[in-house]
Amino acid sequence: MPSLKDLKNRIDSVKSTQKITKAMQMVAAAKLRRAQEAAVAARPYAERMEQVLSSLAAVYDGQANAPVLLGGNGKDQVHLLIVATGERGLAGGFNSSIARLARDHANKLLAEGKTVKFLTVGRKGNDILKRQFADKIIETISYREVKNIGFAQASEVSQKVQALFAAGEFDVATLFFAKFNSVISQVPQAVQIIPAKIEKTQGEGSASAAVVYEYEPSEEAIVEDLLPRNISVQIFRAMLENSASFYGAQMSAMDNATRNAGEMIGKLQLSYNRQRQAQITKELIEIISGAEAL
Repeated sequence: MPSLKDLKNRIDSVKSTQKITKAMQMVAAAKLRRAQEAAVAARPYAERMEQVLSSLAAVYDGQANAPVLLGGNGKDQVHLLIVATGERGLAGGFNSSIARLARDHANKLLAEGKTVKFLTVGRKGNDILKRQFADKIIETISYREVKNIGFAQASEVSQKVQALFAAGEFDVATLFFAKFNSVISQVPQAVQIIPAKIEKTQGEGSASAAVVYEYEPSEEAIVEDLLPRNISVQIFRAMLENSASFYGAQMSAMDNATRNAGEMIGKLQLSYNRQRQAQITKELIEIISGAEAL
């Protein structure tokens, strides 16, 4: 049984931890609002970019001269998995859920005889994946020192990915991140960005199908200009979604940790009081017994 001094030291230690978790919860709550607003604001732009590409890409239907970023290089052997996670931990299962989705996808591809490579954006993704895929991680990009993630960072990642594709390092690239739904819900996502996976939204009878646009310059020229930009936009969106998801997950995790610390302090305080009471009772019995012996 621990002594009163040990219990007192442990209570003080848990109280110090509780102060830290409470402070981290408040910091995450303060940063969450701005990150959430940025993520929500980026969604319409990214979705509209996909719609424009979907409309313009129809010109290449059934043609073999489609841009390589749209139609691919004709091969499906080497896959690059771009895993975007946080730079720090203490955010519950946020980082591990993204890494798990990427790991499951990689194992599926390996089972099919494909070659898998990883490009991790964020230190925690590298820390998790290197346990199983250390030899398959070609590069880790970290922005731990960057206070606010911007389009410049997304563009830098996009240029590295496009340079690898141009050098023939991979055939298909898939981006992994967590979409922010709420403080308690961040859903891991996998989006193929090379070749661009364009969903056909134009259908007969739809409002947009009835509108005829004239493009200047040609549709082909616009598509070739938008495709590299779309990769940057999708990566930027993923990084913003991740930022909001991280702070939401950290806020929830630190709130739970603060509550658990409070419960632990209550149990330790109860044990301390009981042991102290027992010790006082024992001392009183010894005093009374000694007095009676005299």
